[in-house]
Amino acid sequence: MPVYEYKCKNCHYRFELKLCFNSNDDSIVTCPKCGSKANRVFSPVPIIFKGSGFYTTDVKRAKDKTSKPEVEPDSSKH
Repeated sequence: MPVYEYKCKNCHYRFELKLCFNSNDDSIVTCPKCGSKANRVFSPVPIIFKGSGFYTTDVKRAKDKTSKPEVEPDSSKH
């Protein structure tokens, strides 16, 4: 069962509850301290970047890049 975080509207107390997945009714959640209605708190999910291209060591620096050789004009056509 997932754990949800709630915050009381009245006293701003934060607490956690284990609820079933099919329990969609947040109107029945009350604060354990004062008995007022509590709202669910939504938090951002951490992002983990995996793979190449996300670190400075994966990017070539300008001095590390090799330049393409210039094409010399063909003098045999003249």
